Amino acid sequence: MEYKNLLLERDGKIAVITLNRPEVRNALDPRTWAEIRGAIRECRFDKDIRVVIITGAGGKAFASGADIRSLNERETLEVLKGEAQDSLNDIENLDRPVIAAIDGFALGGGCELALSCDIRIATSRSKFGQPEVNLGIIPGAGGTQRLQRIVGMGKAKELIFTGDIISAVEAREIGLVNKVVENPEDLLTAAKETALKIIAKGPVAVGLAKAAINIGANTDIYSGLLFEKYAQTIAFSTEDRIEGTAAFLEKRKADFKGR
Repeated sequence: MEYKNLLLERDGKIAVITLNRPEVRNALDPRTWAEIRGAIRECRFDKDIRVVIITGAGGKAFASGADIRSLNERETLEVLKGEAQDSLNDIENLDRPVIAAIDGFALGGGCELALSCDIRIATSRSKFGQPEVNLGIIPGAGGTQRLQRIVGMGKAKELIFTGDIISAVEAREIGLVNKVVENPEDLLTAAKETALKIIAKGPVAVGLAKAAINIGANTDIYSGLLFEKYAQTIAFSTEDRIEGTAAFLEKRKADFKGR
């Protein structure tokens, strides 16, 4: 796929997707959503990629939300055909971790993009919010569902009903952000450090753990535990499990192959 609104780069086993519309603070229009989905699919079929990082260019915004001009031009029924939810479902269901590296505004669809990622790392100057009610609409790319699962129903309702924009520090306090870094120059380094920690682990196990956590968050505990048991059974059947246990007993670093 040819990308116009984002960059897809590889750094070893890490893929970095950079939203590249700084002139509009990386606003999300239909083409950008489609490109995000295309980039995630490309990562899915690249067996060498073990972690994906999503970030934004320009230093002012991770993604400032929907492109209002594009939004204003849309017909009512076009909303049903939008790719935003599908794009974010693809991120959430990718069989390897996705890290959001956030610098600047993550509002509306930008916040929803961050919510679909597994880990969120932000600069101290970053801002978060779901201000869609100011436009007479609601979060439409999963915000009403994912935000409450991460910060709790009460806080999610407060943020969505008021449209309040919060700081990175408050976002960390409520569990919306995992880590805050002071210097923007350190953001990508911090994201890659986390990625490298993950890459050092068994990739099949990491993928199965992600699937088990996601399934458990969206079903009853007994169904989640059953999925966990089957996932563990699959993990036990892998060469990586044999290598991991052998490396532990031999007091050496494991050499996982992803099989």
